Amino acid sequence: MRIGLLQCDDVAPELRRVHGNYPEMFAALFEKVEPSLEFRTWRCMDGEIPDDIDAVDAWMTTGSKHGVNDGLPWVEELSDFVRRLWRAGKPLVGICFGHQLMAKALGGEVVKSERGWGVGMSFNRVTTRAAWMEPWQPGLDLIVSHQDQVETLPPEAMVVGGSDFCPHYLMQIGEHFLGVQGHPEFSKAYSRDLMALRRERVGDERVREGMASLEAPVSDTLMARWIVNFLRSAMGGRGDGGR
Repeated sequence: MRIGLLQCDDVAPELRRVHGNYPEMFAALFEKVEPSLEFRTWRCMDGEIPDDIDAVDAWMTTGSKHGVNDGLPWVEELSDFVRRLWRAGKPLVGICFGHQLMAKALGGEVVKSERGWGVGMSFNRVTTRAAWMEPWQPGLDLIVSHQDQVETLPPEAMVVGGSDFCPHYLMQIGEHFLGVQGHPEFSKAYSRDLMALRRERVGDERVREGMASLEAPVSDTLMARWIVNFLRSAMGGRGDGGR
């Protein structure tokens, strides 16, 4: 399966030497569950928006320090691309910023949450058991780093997992779009370093809570397996996109 990675940010330079950049994080995560995946990256934050929705079999969108409501030209162009994917029935998985981007691009609403920053581990209930959720477990606990949240779902979207802190955490739109607020590609070590880097913005108390939360097990490889299952289902069960 060929995956187009829509990269929407770079890891901060002071953390990149130790933890790598987003493409390396995604490759390392999915190597654990599906080594046959082939990734091709488009640097969307530099204005590199794909012009061919069929260049790959399926697409993924990374997180970003930017917000979907910032009015950046490349975000608007990427939103247009997301709508093209939607109309064509091409599979897309959105991570964090990508989750919010697909929601807004298709008519939902994204806001800066009054609950403040979500950092460290988030603990979520899976509220709907979809066929692609194998192996099954009723909770989905992933690392997060966000202020914005999906407030209003777009048409055809349903929440399949969430928490009191982030009710619209995991959503499926139609049969070929999947969005998750968490970061399965983040390691605990990267989360610690990112919280330390952003301490002044996030606040000491929230960082302390986030650091403590990292003692809990993380569902990163489970979410990666679910994503692969979802993409295969969205493609009709074929790993080669029918080619």
